[in-house]
Amino acid sequence: MNLPNKLTIARMCAIPVVIVVSLLSVLQNVSRVVNVQLLILLVVFALASITDLLDGKIARKYNLVTNFGKFMDPLADKLLVMATMIAMLELGIFKAFGISFGFVITIILAREFAVTGLRTLAADNGVVIAASKLGKSKTVTQMAMIIYVLAINMVDINNNIGIAKDIITLVLVSLATIMTIVSGIDYFVKNVNVLKEKNNKEN
Repeated sequence: MNLPNKLTIARMCAIPVVIVVSLLSVLQNVSRVVNVQLLILLVVFALASITDLLDGKIARKYNLVTNFGKFMDPLADKLLVMATMIAMLELGIFKAFGISFGFVITIILAREFAVTGLRTLAADNGVVIAASKLGKSKTVTQMAMIIYVLAINMVDINNNIGIAKDIITLVLVSLATIMTIVSGIDYFVKNVNVLKEKNNKEN
């Protein structure tokens, strides 16, 4: 197994760590200065996000692109992002102006299931759909949003800064949601032939 694929697997291994840490509420009271639970989540997620940046660059630079990487790299991103957003929702920090963003997770889940289903159909036809530029941009916006939410909620802030925090959170969440929808549509538009071929085979 080459290095890019090992980095992808390492990112997958970060997912159970995120889940376990999000359940350890005792970590919230370890320090009066910073929320240690959110700090750990931030560090784990940030490091995992860096592996996403590195595996693709290394694979392309040294010609180590594989079908495993094309399929598992975006899947690892999806699982990591979803696990962390659900953790943030459960911890009560995935919100702005008192509005919880649970519906955003529903939209993202629907998109990811749809695109994963498309990739499965393509695989049945011997085609591997790699992550598109819009798909990668979507992942970057989602990861940036998550890193911001975790970082800004690690410490207590006054009401004046709190308003700015909510505005920035709302902007980042909106951008991530828009990119999620647009990139999802883009996958289906560019790969509609996969659906046609599947339908022709069944008929």
